[in-house]
Amino acid sequence: MPQTVEFDLTHVFDAPRELVWAAWTEPERFSRWFGPRTTATPVGRITLDARPGGVWRAALVGEEGFEVLLDGTYREVRAHERLVFTTGDPDEPGDGPASVVTVDFTDADGKTKMRFRQRGVNIEQTGWMEFFDRLAEHLTADSERRPA
Repeated sequence: MPQTVEFDLTHVFDAPRELVWAAWTEPERFSRWFGPRTTATPVGRITLDARPGGVWRAALVGEEGFEVLLDGTYREVRAHERLVFTTGDPDEPGDGPASVVTVDFTDADGKTKMRFRQRGVNIEQTGWMEFFDRLAEHLTADSERRPA
């Protein structure tokens, strides 16, 4: 029987909450940070139907035809505040990753505090750390492009 793992990460982004939310819910933004640096997440291969019961799906494409499809279902969506979604099927995980993820967004003096919790099987924390580093880079680049 697979071992259930749970972890809790907090990251503060130097960007307003609405922008961090958009990075999680708009395919064009999501494609810029989701996945390891060695892969691309083509915007045309992303579905983010951010509503309860809606599906999310992202293809991570690497060199030499390597490809991984990640997907799940949104369970709770509160704009700019909270996303709860599954990865895989947490009720019937099989051999693949399966979990429930909760992401909370709060204001922190003009920045955004994001609390990320994941509970499931066949998952690891290290991948998300790289994703969040990429998200911070995306948000910084986006903030620099916005007019003052």
